[in-house]
Amino acid sequence: MTAVIDEPPVREPSRWAAPPRPVWEEAPSKSGVAGKGLVLALACLGILFPLWIIVVTSLSSRKTIDRAGGLVMVPKGITFVAYKELLSGGQVTRATIISIAIALVGTLFSMAVSVLCAYGLSRIGTLGHRWFLMLLLATMFFSAGLIPTYLLVQSLGLTDSYLALILPSAVSVFNILVLRGFFMGISQELIDSARIDGAGDFRILWQIVMPLSRAVLAVITLFYAVGYWSAWFNASLYLNNQDMMPLQNVMIQLVQKQEAPVGLGQAIKTGQLSGLAVQMAVMVMALLPVAVLSPFVQKHFKKGMLTGAVKG
Repeated sequence: MTAVIDEPPVREPSRWAAPPRPVWEEAPSKSGVAGKGLVLALACLGILFPLWIIVVTSLSSRKTIDRAGGLVMVPKGITFVAYKELLSGGQVTRATIISIAIALVGTLFSMAVSVLCAYGLSRIGTLGHRWFLMLLLATMFFSAGLIPTYLLVQSLGLTDSYLALILPSAVSVFNILVLRGFFMGISQELIDSARIDGAGDFRILWQIVMPLSRAVLAVITLFYAVGYWSAWFNASLYLNNQDMMPLQNVMIQLVQKQEAPVGLGQAIKTGQLSGLAVQMAVMVMALLPVAVLSPFVQKHFKKGMLTGAVKG
């Protein structure tokens, strides 16, 4: 009679466990693991410590800032006076709304143009495919320069217009190439079967290509949104009306102490508010949207950027 030997149950690997190591790769030593951890800890500290100082200083009172002699590292007496004054309906509030509107409208317009252009270039064999691709690549290495660009914007009557903050930087050839590389990786058989069923190019793009490209679309959307949110040079170049300035330009004025809004300037002069706290608060407001959105898109970076760049 043959004895039955019970085999131990096979444990499924935990999602937190390290991936299996190749047979030719040696296991790291304890000192190597400790060194990597120390380097990562120092890198995180070097990034988070300045942000901590900015946030704490923005939440500190004038007395705390004067006692610290400037930037505050240890919070004492948290107050939201700086944020309350900034968001009380003055120039900073208006600039924040303008920046949000420009980022939303500009990102939607840039994504629409980039997706349509990338999809057309990903269909090899279409009319003028190679010539259009070479033309786009040429713009990455040759540009007209600042003065011709300014003269073009001026001749189109876009000065003192919000379109001047969107149209000159609406399209990034690098982003189009990344999208094109990702679109080319989608199965051609899937697209051919949809075309046999009677689907046109716009329906194929909307119902097949874009749902399969959510990773790269999320990454490129973040790139455009951050670009519009952080842009300040076009506004300083094409806008003369201070009431039309976005948040980044107002922040530059406050940090460089060129010109403070009327309400804030009066509060700073009378000692009710610290100018340094206002500067730090504006920095926090400028960094907050990017800091909030980035973690949600981080998981798509590897699949979106690397796949699109390699296949392109």
